[in-house]
Amino acid sequence: MNDLPFGFSPSGDGDDDRRGDNDRRKNEGSSGGETPGGAQNPFGFTPGSGGFDPSSFDPSQLGQMFSQLGNMLSGMGAGMTSGSGGGAVNYQVATNLARQQIGNFTPVLDKETNAVTDAVRLAEVWLDDVTTFPSGVRQSVAWTPVTWLEESMPTWKRLCDPVAEQLSRTWEQNLPAEAAQFAGPMMGMLTQMSGMAFGTQLGQGLGHLAKEVLTSTDVGLPLAPEGVAVLLPEAIATFADGLEQPAQEIIVFLAAREAAHVRLFTHVPWLRQRLLSTVEEYARGISIDFSGIADMTSDVDPQELLSNPSKLEELIGSSASFEPTTTPEQQAALARLETLLALVEGWVEQTVSAALSDRIPSVGALTETMRRRRASGGPAEQTFATLVGMELRPRKVREASALWRQLLEAGDIATRDGVWAHPDLMPDAEDLDNPAGFIDGVIGGAVSSFDDPIAQLEATLAQERAAEKSSDDTADDNDSGPDRPDTDKRDD
Repeated sequence: MNDLPFGFSPSGDGDDDRRGDNDRRKNEGSSGGETPGGAQNPFGFTPGSGGFDPSSFDPSQLGQMFSQLGNMLSGMGAGMTSGSGGGAVNYQVATNLARQQIGNFTPVLDKETNAVTDAVRLAEVWLDDVTTFPSGVRQSVAWTPVTWLEESMPTWKRLCDPVAEQLSRTWEQNLPAEAAQFAGPMMGMLTQMSGMAFGTQLGQGLGHLAKEVLTSTDVGLPLAPEGVAVLLPEAIATFADGLEQPAQEIIVFLAAREAAHVRLFTHVPWLRQRLLSTVEEYARGISIDFSGIADMTSDVDPQELLSNPSKLEELIGSSASFEPTTTPEQQAALARLETLLALVEGWVEQTVSAALSDRIPSVGALTETMRRRRASGGPAEQTFATLVGMELRPRKVREASALWRQLLEAGDIATRDGVWAHPDLMPDAEDLDNPAGFIDGVIGGAVSSFDDPIAQLEATLAQERAAEKSSDDTADDNDSGPDRPDTDKRDD
């Protein structure tokens, strides 16, 4: 769109010269003055050059290949010797590659930061009327794609580390004895290469994602520090260009979504931890089916692997032999993650719609646009699907949204928001398919239990004590009846 309000501007406006200077300085700062393919570039090729061409590999030059590999590893410098470069995932490689994928970007202007603050402040006022959760925003900021990458990396590390580490341990523990004996001297290098491979896949996904996310919660996970609401002006400008809706309404709509997410993650203390720990739970169950590689190596002479590099290449290239297997426990963890993401998205969708429906005519169309955007997937889903076979895609957003709406209609705002009081009170996947049963349990049972489950337990115990006391009183009354005087007379 040509006229973005609140000072949001797509790249290429009247500030080109100043933006270009800032951009060049940022690019120089991020690369440390090094040229692509230099000592700090572990891949040795420039972005967009196409990288390594497998057809150019000459098996007769295996020694030269290992020599080049050694130079590559030793040339990584601080990236491999520091803590950020080692481990199951090489995050130095991931960060460098993601930064290359981002390329040039538009620096954030002061007017854009002010615009974010104004939009979030307005959205917060409207949200106050439709939820019992108070504002959770302490600061509103505008980020560039590079800032998003830097600020979100700690969360990505927490998500990826347990997965990669479990895969690495499983590989070492289950490698066939013959292969383990042969690979023993090379395990250190293979570990480094595995870390680089994970880092490469993660970096590619994050590089694409950094240019597409509109807010810090766009992928459903809390990627910004607690209490910080984030909008990315450059991505929002591109997003607005593809819609036939007023840009001002788009920005306030996105600000309201971000503010609603922040409220939920701030005032539901177990939610952030539950989302991240579910991924860790999934990772703990990872195992690898080595039957394929065992069959392939059973008749292979180790000397043949040394004399025939193509055979080694064939074994390494048989990725089907190394695919993680999914256990029932992992499937259950994945279902819980997808359901929880859907419940978060559905609650935000309903809350924002209620807050803006009388104020922004395009809220319905924008809500549907966000649904389609999430359903189509993107780099976040591709990254996780590639790394661990799981997707960050809530598959039942419509069902979750309908459940929250029906619960509000059957009760009130306090009843709906009270469900978030404890994770055990939350609906599960079956409840999304049968919302009526869940709603009847909330409304027809003890709604107060969603406000304070401990209070309900204490009330139940009090009722039991009252019933026991009543029973004792009845027994005493029976003892003091007509037969009591006769008893006293006999005693006399």
